[in-house]
Amino acid sequence: MAKRYANGMPATDIAGVSWRKSKRSGAMGNCVEVAELGSGEIAVRNSRFPDGPALVYTRAEIAAFVAGAKDGEFDDVLR
Repeated sequence: MAKRYANGMPATDIAGVSWRKSKRSGAMGNCVEVAELGSGEIAVRNSRFPDGPALVYTRAEIAAFVAGAKDGEFDDVLR
């Protein structure tokens, strides 16, 4: 039986994955970390609260977000 992942589940309940963050992350730890799940989905957690909740996205959802970020679709939130 495949492991079921759900948004908001404690990141500590996602065992056996490698969490990683961007090389661009600041030294203050204010960044997100991602992990590829055995289901093919991608989990995201706040690096400052690694025991907190994780958000779980499909690969297509992550691809759409990354493409939007690269295209500058979210630049207005930085103003």
